[in-house]
Amino acid sequence: MSDQNVMREQMKSGAGFIAALDQSGGSTPKALSLYGVEPSDYSGDEEMFRAMHDMRARIILADDFTKDKVIGAILFERTMHDTINDTPVAELLWSERGVVPFLKIDKGLEEQADGVQLLKPMPGLEETLQVAKSKGVFGTKERSVIHEANETGIADNVAQQFEVARTVIAAGLVPILEPEVNIHSETKGEAEVLLEAEIAKHLDTLDEGVDVMLKLTLPDEPWRYDKLAAHPRVLRVVALSGGYSTDEACYRLTQATSMIASFSRALTEGLNVKMSDAEFNAALGSNIDKIYRASI
Repeated sequence: MSDQNVMREQMKSGAGFIAALDQSGGSTPKALSLYGVEPSDYSGDEEMFRAMHDMRARIILADDFTKDKVIGAILFERTMHDTINDTPVAELLWSERGVVPFLKIDKGLEEQADGVQLLKPMPGLEETLQVAKSKGVFGTKERSVIHEANETGIADNVAQQFEVARTVIAAGLVPILEPEVNIHSETKGEAEVLLEAEIAKHLDTLDEGVDVMLKLTLPDEPWRYDKLAAHPRVLRVVALSGGYSTDEACYRLTQATSMIASFSRALTEGLNVKMSDAEFNAALGSNIDKIYRASI
């Protein structure tokens, strides 16, 4: 069986969760600050991104960061071009940790209109996808946001997600569509009903044999996305925490039995740059175990 088929099977039925290691330039300073690295500790973007890469490398090389509990990981584009111990990151993830590599491809969000924020243009996307495929990346992820239960906005948001997904599929990769619903929305539940219907409509237009994944906010009704998870075109539905506390996100995930986690902040909660390797591995291992148990 080819690596691609093994990865597909792991994504379809593997027990565990997808680690989100894809903080972008805008969210990096906050992520580093939580890790104990303050802006005064680095000078300029290059040093900031190097500090972030060191943190990601420490996570990836940790004892418990293996396919036994972490079945996939989403990378920032700079990380895909970088190395850990002189090995390209995507290659190391798969060959040494057994973790399926994904790439974050979105370039940020447009201003809000019709209650949503669409994806900004992604110049050079086709070239990026070819590079990703050559580096052993299995799939991609793109995030847009829904703030209100606005039918027009949600329809536009989902249509754009599938438009990008078709480009990803044509490049031989598996897209993760991420139309996030804002957890603070006063119409969150209603937005989720509209979102489910729009996604289902577009899934029915995909050709047989095509795989997509969905990354969705933990829903108000735990069963809300069960039918999407059972759709023949859907490889897996994964959940983003969206600002819920780790405990709240894990509790909601245990109720939403058709979803597994794809958390970022919850994964790194409590980690600090000054920890010894033993302390770091123990703290990360505890986080991994908590998210893993909620996912299975």
